Order: sequence, then C-alpha cells, then structure tokens
Amino acid sequence: MIRTWAALLALLLAVVAPARAEEIVLGLSSDEVAITATFDGSDILIFGAVKRAAPAPQPAPLQVIITVSGPQEPLTVREAERRLGIWVNSRAVRVDAAPTFYAVATTGPLDRILRDTEDLRHSISIPRAIRAIGNDVGNREDFLDALIRIREQEGSYQILEGGVDFEQETLFRTEIGLPANLTEGDYVTRIFLTRDGRIVDSYEASIYVRKVGLERWLFALAQEQPFLYGLMALAIAIAAGWGASAGFRALRG
Repeated sequence: MIRTWAALLALLLAVVAPARAEEIVLGLSSDEVAITATFDGSDILIFGAVKRAAPAPQPAPLQVIITVSGPQEPLTVREAERRLGIWVNSRAVRVDAAPTFYAVATTGPLDRILRDTEDLRHSISIPRAIRAIGNDVGNREDFLDALIRIREQEGSYQILEGGVDFEQETLFRTEIGLPANLTEGDYVTRIFLTRDGRIVDSYEASIYVRKVGLERWLFALAQEQPFLYGLMALAIAIAAGWGASAGFRALRG
C-alpha cells in the first residue's frame, strides 16, 4: 500500500513539474584568476549552449544575459559642498552592500529583453545589485547614480549591451574584462535565458580571484602580523632613502 501511494505521488510530481524546455550548459575559460605583482587585468571568456527538449518556440526570440559580480562591501557615498571657500562633506548615503566589480553583458538592450519585475526579483541590472537601506536622504538615487558613474569610469562597473554573441539561439559567448584593481574573493557568474522579458532558465558558477606569490605573502603578513609588516615597510623606506642619498653623493663625486 505504501509503495502504491509513493508511485502515485511520483507520477503526480512528474505531471505537475515537467522538465524545462530550454536549459543552459555553461563553460568558463578559467575558474580562477591569480593576482601577481605584475597583474594588469584579465579577460574571462564565458561560453555555453542552450539544450532543448523540444523545438524552440517561434513567437519571441530567446535572449541571453550574463552577469559577473565581485565580493560585496558596505560603503558611504558622500556629497561635498563648497562653504566659505572650503570643500566639506555635507550629506551622505550609507550603502548596505555594493559589488566591488559588476558587469552585465547582453544580446540586446537590457530594458527590452528583461522585465522590471524579473530584474527586481533577481537583481540583474547594476542599480538593482546595489542595496542601500535605512537612508533619509531625499535624493538617494542621485547618490547611487554618482557611485555607478564613478565605478564605470574606473572600469569596475560595465554595461555591455549587445556584447553576447548568440548563434542561431543555441551557442553563446562573451568576454568580460577584469580590471587590475580586483578585490580578492569569489566572483559570481550568472547566466539568464529570457523570452519576451521573462526568465526561462538560469545558471550560476564562480570564479575565484586570489593573490599569489609575493602579493599573497605581503597581504597575509599585513593582515596577520601588522607590527612586523610595519617594521619591514619602515626598514625598506630607510634603505631606499639611504640608497638614494648614496647615489646622489656618488654622482657629485
């Protein structure tokens, strides 16, 4: 009797939750980025395919959105005003969490291939990826726009509309450029398939960014032994000053 009920339950679940018609099969050129003393940025190739259980629907074309998000951190965005000839901080907005790096690559204009309700649910666009709560400033959006604009100029935030190549709605690929000033940690890569603005499937993977070699040793020393790190920095500064002084004396002589 128990086996009969279990079989009926399994059959009911199979009817209620059929297999997805379109799924993502993802690949990464690398799942790890090493930061060395000579690191000046890197490119990550993200590619994949759409696996189908049935022919693709015809009314609306399939679209692809790819995001890469760096570690989250809290920060304060301040507004400076000139008072009596001096620039001073006046108002500020506290951001609960903002990605240190964020890139959005798409097959088309984001506002056309993604509905606002889906963006709100999955936090895909850059403004949605930033969480600012508990602020009484009336023009909070202006502060967030300024933060986004500054980080776009630095290359830390990127909007690559049309940056995803999508061949016959089956194979997709894009390249994301990572700047030199990367923060160590997990970089979450998300891929979304959308049709008529609605998300039909999603996939998530991680790229680990870490310091190696001398950079790793210095970082660990500064975090774990700050006193020794300070003494070493002082000794290097003294040695550099003495070396420069000796070089000038040699040139004069």
